[in-house]
Amino acid sequence: MDELNKLSDEYNVALIYASDHGESLGEKGIYLHAQPYDTAPDYQKDIPMLIWLPQDSAKAFGVDIACLKKAAKKPHSHDNLFHSALGLAGIKTNIYNPNLDIFASCKKN
Repeated sequence: MDELNKLSDEYNVALIYASDHGESLGEKGIYLHAQPYDTAPDYQKDIPMLIWLPQDSAKAFGVDIACLKKAAKKPHSHDNLFHSALGLAGIKTNIYNPNLDIFASCKKN
Protein backbone atom coordinates (compact mmCIF):
# COMPACT_ATOMS: atom_id res chain seq x y z
CA MET A 1 0.00 0.00 0.00
CA ASP A 2 2.90 2.35 0.71
CA GLU A 3 4.24 1.80 -2.82
CA LEU A 4 0.82 2.42 -4.36
CA ASN A 5 0.33 5.48 -2.18
CA LYS A 6 3.52 6.97 -3.70
CA LEU A 7 1.82 6.73 -7.11
CA SER A 8 -1.50 8.21 -6.04
CA ASP A 9 -0.63 11.73 -7.22
CA GLU A 10 -0.39 10.45 -10.80
CA TYR A 11 -2.74 7.45 -10.82
CA ASN A 12 -5.97 6.23 -9.30
CA VAL A 13 -4.69 3.38 -7.17
CA ALA A 14 -6.39 0.49 -5.41
CA LEU A 15 -5.38 -2.83 -3.91
CA ILE A 16 -7.49 -5.96 -3.78
CA TYR A 17 -5.93 -8.90 -1.95
CA ALA A 18 -7.37 -12.32 -1.26
CA SER A 19 -5.49 -15.23 0.22
CA ASP A 20 -5.71 -18.38 -1.84
CA HIS A 21 -6.35 -20.63 1.17
CA GLY A 22 -6.10 -20.90 4.91
CA GLU A 23 -3.44 -22.86 6.69
CA SER A 24 -3.38 -25.23 9.64
CA LEU A 25 -0.31 -24.75 11.78
CA GLY A 26 -0.63 -27.75 14.07
CA GLU A 27 -3.95 -27.03 15.73
CA LYS A 28 -5.47 -30.37 16.76
CA GLY A 29 -2.56 -32.11 15.01
CA ILE A 30 -3.53 -30.75 11.58
CA TYR A 31 -0.88 -29.20 9.36
CA LEU A 32 -0.90 -27.44 5.99
CA HIS A 33 -4.07 -27.08 3.88
CA ALA A 34 -4.74 -30.41 2.25
CA GLN A 35 -7.64 -31.58 4.39
CA PRO A 36 -10.83 -32.50 2.47
CA TYR A 37 -13.22 -29.54 2.34
CA ASP A 38 -16.02 -31.21 4.33
CA THR A 39 -13.69 -31.95 7.28
CA ALA A 40 -11.33 -28.98 6.99
CA PRO A 41 -11.49 -26.48 9.84
CA ASP A 42 -13.11 -23.12 9.09
CA TYR A 43 -9.77 -21.29 9.14
CA GLN A 44 -8.69 -23.32 6.11
CA LYS A 45 -11.84 -22.33 4.21
CA ASP A 46 -12.68 -18.82 5.45
CA ILE A 47 -9.84 -16.73 4.10
CA PRO A 48 -9.06 -13.03 4.30
CA MET A 49 -9.87 -10.53 1.58
CA LEU A 50 -8.73 -6.94 1.81
CA ILE A 51 -9.64 -3.91 -0.28
CA TRP A 52 -7.63 -0.72 0.07
CA LEU A 53 -9.10 2.19 -1.82
CA PRO A 54 -7.90 5.72 -1.04
CA GLN A 55 -10.55 8.45 -0.93
CA ASP A 56 -9.31 10.17 -4.11
CA SER A 57 -9.35 6.89 -6.03
CA ALA A 58 -12.79 6.01 -4.70
CA LYS A 59 -14.04 9.36 -5.96
CA ALA A 60 -12.43 8.85 -9.38
CA PHE A 61 -13.87 5.33 -9.65
CA GLY A 62 -17.28 6.56 -8.46
CA VAL A 63 -17.35 4.31 -5.37
CA ASP A 64 -19.21 5.33 -2.22
CA ILE A 65 -16.85 4.38 0.63
CA ALA A 66 -19.61 4.26 3.28
CA CYS A 67 -21.55 1.82 1.10
CA LEU A 68 -18.40 -0.26 0.51
CA LYS A 69 -17.81 -0.52 4.27
CA LYS A 70 -21.33 -1.94 4.66
CA ALA A 71 -20.76 -4.36 1.77
CA ALA A 72 -17.54 -5.53 3.43
CA LYS A 73 -19.56 -6.96 6.31
CA LYS A 74 -21.24 -9.45 3.98
CA PRO A 75 -19.54 -12.75 3.13
CA HIS A 76 -17.60 -12.84 -0.15
CA SER A 77 -15.55 -15.44 -1.94
CA HIS A 78 -12.97 -15.83 -4.66
CA ASP A 79 -15.92 -15.69 -7.07
CA ASN A 80 -16.18 -11.97 -6.29
CA LEU A 81 -12.52 -11.16 -6.89
CA PHE A 82 -12.43 -11.35 -10.70
CA HIS A 83 -15.71 -9.51 -11.30
CA SER A 84 -14.87 -6.83 -8.73
CA ALA A 85 -11.52 -6.11 -10.38
CA LEU A 86 -13.22 -5.85 -13.78
CA GLY A 87 -15.94 -3.61 -12.41
CA LEU A 88 -13.60 -1.28 -10.54
CA ALA A 89 -11.35 -0.91 -13.59
CA GLY A 90 -14.37 -0.30 -15.84
CA ILE A 91 -13.47 -3.17 -18.15
CA LYS A 92 -16.36 -4.10 -20.42
CA THR A 93 -16.70 -7.78 -21.28
CA ASN A 94 -19.51 -10.30 -21.70
CA ILE A 95 -18.12 -12.47 -18.91
CA TYR A 96 -18.45 -9.70 -16.29
CA ASN A 97 -21.20 -10.44 -13.75
CA PRO A 98 -22.27 -7.34 -11.78
CA ASN A 99 -23.93 -9.59 -9.19
CA LEU A 100 -20.44 -10.79 -8.22
CA ASP A 101 -18.89 -7.30 -8.26
CA ILE A 102 -18.43 -6.05 -4.68
CA PHE A 103 -18.26 -2.45 -5.95
CA ALA A 104 -21.30 -2.54 -8.28
CA SER A 105 -23.93 -1.70 -5.66
CA CYS A 106 -21.72 1.10 -4.31
CA LYS A 107 -21.07 2.90 -7.60
CA LYS A 108 -22.46 6.40 -7.75
CA ASN A 109 -24.55 7.09 -10.83
